Amino acid sequence: MLSEESVPVIEATLPVIAPHIGEISERFYLNLFAAVPALERDLFNRTNQENKDQQKALAGAVAAFATMLITKDAPPIDQVMARIAAKHASLGVKPVDYDVVHTPLFAAIAEVLGDAVTPEVAAAWDEVYWLMAKSLAAQEAALYEQAGVAPGHVWTSVSVLETENVAPGVVALTLGLMDGAPLPDFRPGQYISVAAVFEDQTRQIRQYSLAAGRPDGSWRITVKAVPNGIVSVALADVVAGDNLIVSQPSGSLTLRDGDAPITLVSSGSGIVPNLSILQYLVKTNSDRQVRVVHVDSAPSSHAHRNEMADLVSQLPNGSAKTVYTADSQAALNVQSFQRTGEVYVCGPVPFMRTARDLAVEAGIAESAVHYEAFTPGSWLGFG
Repeated sequence: MLSEESVPVIEATLPVIAPHIGEISERFYLNLFAAVPALERDLFNRTNQENKDQQKALAGAVAAFATMLITKDAPPIDQVMARIAAKHASLGVKPVDYDVVHTPLFAAIAEVLGDAVTPEVAAAWDEVYWLMAKSLAAQEAALYEQAGVAPGHVWTSVSVLETENVAPGVVALTLGLMDGAPLPDFRPGQYISVAAVFEDQTRQIRQYSLAAGRPDGSWRITVKAVPNGIVSVALADVVAGDNLIVSQPSGSLTLRDGDAPITLVSSGSGIVPNLSILQYLVKTNSDRQVRVVHVDSAPSSHAHRNEMADLVSQLPNGSAKTVYTADSQAALNVQSFQRTGEVYVCGPVPFMRTARDLAVEAGIAESAVHYEAFTPGSWLGFG
């Protein structure tokens, strides 16, 4: 909790700092990359840096965290930060990294706000930062322990066992360990980070949802080649026998235990985490009530179409509806959702926002609507 001394300072300065926090974030990244060039070269998403999404994400995270600290009846902080912690764990973020970030961030605050940053103000925002850092670091430590790895040691080499074109411009890659041993188990709905190393030895990292591969304990990811995409285009060209560097499984869009009804909602390549959940339900002979709603632009672009239908057919209480339209949000309505149970959503952020709102309108508790988002700024929620 924020100290009593800092609460009024944050309440008074948040409205002043908030309009400048985007500028502070941009200055911070300039300071950070000047101090540690390897972070820009090997860790941060270049595309998100260029279009300012990363800067907006940091600004939103800091402002949202500060707001929660001074808001009565705010949701549990660790719960809200869990999605960011999972992303950090998939990147190998370590506690020392928060020390690395601290100095350039507070230098940026001083540069932008000048004399407004009194010692009292600096101390209060310093407290906000370390509360946020400690919340994330604690959750990340737990995730590393669950994975059985030392903090930050998440990377391993895998071999591409098989490639399959599952839709135009979409390829499924089956991955296995080079010695043929089974890959670690993952929870249905999780993802991995894939680190692509380029000829100039720079590295870019992207996240891809996991599905089960062969029965021998392999993994499968599905990659849609995005126009001008740095990593997706490179991955679309890999062939069987190539090697990739991937992280341990991570992510919070994981199937909750129990017998409550399930609604799986997806759009486009967002089908993969829900496909993984279906695989698990079939494997465990689940008799849960399962409704699957998938939206795609056309049958030809519907990746894993037949596989999804086959899995649903094996569930005694499973049903599926597919809508083909260019307007994915308009494809959903209140009747798309069961009125009880859990909802799992993956797709573009506007689609997920619409799904969340309609699920709540249908009677589902907002806390029972689970989603995965790889876009900076959407990790904290949809507002």
